[in-house]
Amino acid sequence: MLFRILADVTVTLHLGFVLFVVFGALLVMRWPRLAWIHLPAAIWGAGIEFLAGICPLTPLEIRLRRLAGEAGYSGGFIEHYVLPVLYPGGLTRGVQVTLGALVVLVNLSLYGWIVLRGHSSKP
Repeated sequence: MLFRILADVTVTLHLGFVLFVVFGALLVMRWPRLAWIHLPAAIWGAGIEFLAGICPLTPLEIRLRRLAGEAGYSGGFIEHYVLPVLYPGGLTRGVQVTLGALVVLVNLSLYGWIVLRGHSSKP
């Protein structure tokens, strides 16, 4: 039971990290110092996609599920709703590159807006 809970927590953290990578610049608008955390996270997230890498949270979660005696993802909210977002069935190399490009595009757009907004608000 403990390993299953830890696996579910890992997946939840993974999803939170993915959302932070994509949309973290929105938080930077409110808390500018958060950029020091968000920029490396966004670079990591885009790099994982561009280089077809595997986030260390993925093998950790799989290992925890195996330790819990699970062979796959079945039952429960996490398995049915969160996992398909993190591990889509039709994930191809082209889709990975597109996702990486979207991470870069969204973040460049948001940071560009932050910079322009900062310059326009100065007297």
